[in-house]
Amino acid sequence: MQAPRRVAVVGNSGSGKTSLAHRLASALACDHVELDGIHHQADWTPIDRDEMRAIVSARLASDGWVVDGNYGSFVQDLVFAHADTVVWLDLPRRVVMPRIVRRTLGRMAFRRELWNGNRERFRNLLQTDPRENIILWAWTQHRDYRAGYERKMSDPANAHLAWVRLRTPREVRSWLGGLRRET
Repeated sequence: MQAPRRVAVVGNSGSGKTSLAHRLASALACDHVELDGIHHQADWTPIDRDEMRAIVSARLASDGWVVDGNYGSFVQDLVFAHADTVVWLDLPRRVVMPRIVRRTLGRMAFRRELWNGNRERFRNLLQTDPRENIILWAWTQHRDYRAGYERKMSDPANAHLAWVRLRTPREVRSWLGGLRRET
């Protein structure tokens, strides 16, 4: 099997998309495009949809890249149209939830900058709107992501894509390790 060159890494928040995409881009010696970093401008201001599409289109013009993030209504159609492979991190809630809690609390405690000066805020943990509380988002969207990507896998419009569905951390490590041996 030939190593992928244009890869979309998708899945629920906390599933490890960015970590895997970073390691994968390094193994493939290509660009890593983090959609969150494009979408979330200073002060968490979302970028205009058309502007995001233009930026992502420009980044997809190269021969090799790894894009991480979902953004179905913004740019996923562009990413999937140019990709040769989709890596879907379909980890169970029992794996994702402790990860997202640790990650979020760590980012808050150490004031880690995410993108464009943004940092996660403790007050967001008090929000009941999942769009404001990443932990609630991961919990409430888990089932929807799974159903949505199952549909996309069987959609004839995505027949050109090689789908890699990884359901456990061990499968993720094994797949990445096998890919590194091939490249």
